Amino acid sequence: MSKLLEGKSALITGGGSGIGRATALAFAREGAWVAVADLSLENAKQTLVRLEAAGGQGVALQVDVADDASVAAMVAATIDAFGGLDCAFNNAGINPATAGAGGGQKIADVSLESWNRMLAVNLTGVWLCLRHEVQAMRARGGGAIVNTASIAGLLGLAGASSYPVSKHGVVGLTKVAAADHASDHIRVNAICPGYIETPMTEETRQRHGNRIIDRVPMSRFGEPEEIAEAVVFLCSDRASFVTGSCWTADGGYSAV
Repeated sequence: MSKLLEGKSALITGGGSGIGRATALAFAREGAWVAVADLSLENAKQTLVRLEAAGGQGVALQVDVADDASVAAMVAATIDAFGGLDCAFNNAGINPATAGAGGGQKIADVSLESWNRMLAVNLTGVWLCLRHEVQAMRARGGGAIVNTASIAGLLGLAGASSYPVSKHGVVGLTKVAAADHASDHIRVNAICPGYIETPMTEETRQRHGNRIIDRVPMSRFGEPEEIAEAVVFLCSDRASFVTGSCWTADGGYSAV
């Protein structure tokens, strides 16, 4: 049976842990060559070790998605390694704590520094990646891009600081990019995970885990691998008529 991404080149940001790492492994399993990019080169290398141990091929790259020159270098390195770019998963992001906002902080209490940092990584960072990826994919004759949004991009979550704002922006960016670049044969979609067991959500799960699970119809947190499978499909030719969509994978959280 043929693999879903056989012979394709792929780029993943935030590939050093969590959903990004799981997706890198899934891409490789499905036959893609994978550029694993992360702010931490060491974490990216650790993902690459696992990928290669499972029989995959790839490279590890360091990137700061909030820096245009760094993003340009990442895409160029991917093209140098694989000859082009077919698929991209713009997954790198930060949470309120990483942006310098305290837990449960109301939007009017967010500092300008925290606000700017959140948007720089979670929204402008996605746009920078998308912009360079589209340029590369035009030369390839097309491609597929998936952006990591969140159920926070569909709902208003009290006390989540500027995080939902950034993720609502990713949803809007995805729709605009899909409309703008369909003529380039580039599909752009977003994945909207709910509460997933990753290092980024560890503190939230420890503090509010029972309350969250009570709200989830499937009565559990999601696994990174479950998000990875959706991303693989969206990047594959089986999703050839899917663009501008925002796929929710949250165990039913946003349905109730």
